[in-house]
Parts: sequence; structure tokens; C-alpha cells
Amino acid sequence: MEAFDALLREMLVVTAVLALPVVTIAAAVGTIVAIAQAATQVQEQTITLLPKMLAVGLVVALFGGVAMRLCAHLFTDAVSSLPALVRG
Repeated sequence: MEAFDALLREMLVVTAVLALPVVTIAAAVGTIVAIAQAATQVQEQTITLLPKMLAVGLVVALFGGVAMRLCAHLFTDAVSSLPALVRG
């Protein structure tokens, strides 16, 4: 059961590491656009979409290699711990 707990803990950490930069950038860009909209009194909802998409795309493009290495490492850990998981 310890092997499953360790694998689950590693999975949660990898998920948080992968999601945190994307969510943080999207929230920061959304806040900046909202402040700009409030200052200019332009309340168009579609204006917020493009900057967020560009910022998130840039973050994914920059850190995609790191994310793939983390996922590959998690996969190899999961496969290597299969015998311990099956035995219980």
C-alpha cells in the first residue's frame, strides 16, 4: 500500500507543478485586462479571451518540455512500481 501512496503523492505533486504556472499566468493576465477595462470603461467580454490565450499558449510553449519530462518520469515510476502495486 505504501507504493500506491507514494505514487499517488507524486502524481498530485506533478499535477500541481504542471497546473500552477498556467493558472497563475491566466489569473494575472485576466486581472490586468480587467483593470484596463475598468479604467477605459470598455466592458467587452471577448477582449479578455485573446490576451489570456496568448499568455497561456506562451507558458505552455516555454515549459512544455519540462512538463513532458515530468510526465515521462511519472510514467516510468508508475510502470516500475507495478510489481509492488500488484503484490499489495
